[in-house]
Amino acid sequence: MIRVDSPIPAHWLGAVRLTAGAFLLCAIAAGLLFWAAPALETPARLFVFVECVGMVFIACVAVLGRFGRLRRMQALPRWLLTGAIAIPTGYFGGHLVALLILDEPIGRVVGHDSDYMVAFAFGLVLAMFVLYVAATRDQLAKEAIARSDAQRLATESELRLLRAQLEPHMLFNTLATLRSLVDEDPRQAERMIDQLIVYLRSTHAASRDEVTTLQSEFAQLRAYLDIMSLRMGPRLAYRLDLPAELERIAIPPMLLQPLVENAIRHGLEPKLGAGGVEVLARSIEGGIEVAVDDSGLGLSPHLPASGGDEVCGAGLKNVRDRLQTCYGLRASLSLQARSPCGVRAVVRIPS
Repeated sequence: MIRVDSPIPAHWLGAVRLTAGAFLLCAIAAGLLFWAAPALETPARLFVFVECVGMVFIACVAVLGRFGRLRRMQALPRWLLTGAIAIPTGYFGGHLVALLILDEPIGRVVGHDSDYMVAFAFGLVLAMFVLYVAATRDQLAKEAIARSDAQRLATESELRLLRAQLEPHMLFNTLATLRSLVDEDPRQAERMIDQLIVYLRSTHAASRDEVTTLQSEFAQLRAYLDIMSLRMGPRLAYRLDLPAELERIAIPPMLLQPLVENAIRHGLEPKLGAGGVEVLARSIEGGIEVAVDDSGLGLSPHLPASGGDEVCGAGLKNVRDRLQTCYGLRASLSLQARSPCGVRAVVRIPS
């Protein structure tokens, strides 16, 4: 996945949004409280008290959320304990901060008349509402993470299944070619063995890593295409184009391999005569684009060129699923018919 450092860390942006939202909520609460108990305070003084109480309460909730022991508790007791600590801390601590800001003597923080009881009850209800919203958001976030993890595991399982389907096909054909080359052209057989070792080593590494670089991915493609060019001879020509500034870009492993294998297996191997494959990477606005072009048989005339599931084998579907898992709707895979023949598969990855 491409990582671009933001000038403002994500946790700081989240803190700014949380503070701004709490400030606005407290301002609304101050207006409602003045409407409910106009004799309690002047609007400006009431605003200062409500804002201080709200900010101290939010800060207390945020600090408590950093404690590992509290975060490991079950949801209900965790939020009950958070409320039991944060509500009185926010109420009393906020009043003390407000008195300091107003440069007033720290005297009686809580009154006992009916107006102060209205204020206390209102603050209690508001704090419970905020805790409920926070608990709901926390639960939804955990469920989203669980769904994402489940989808990622399912996609990885499909990738392992895809490897189990593709590698034997490639290995059996390569070994059959090697058997004939050992007697006919030992030097070519040695070269094929060397490239097979490179390919298998990179495939094994990709099976253990969650991300790889475009440089490593292209190295694996080069080993695979070298093997295929030895097998197919002059019928296959290939070109890889990876700009130096894109070599360290991180992507999911084995993302491009199925596209190249599909180009050869379904486009070039069944075709009579020579053909070629080109894998081209380039920067685009907002990310990168990698195109896999072939001059094979092309798309079937009765199927659309939009790259829908009906034209996708297991490899293409896996690529599309992994893009969605890693990047959501920001990434895409599309298929286009080339003229006069062949297919272009285009992967777009966001920055």
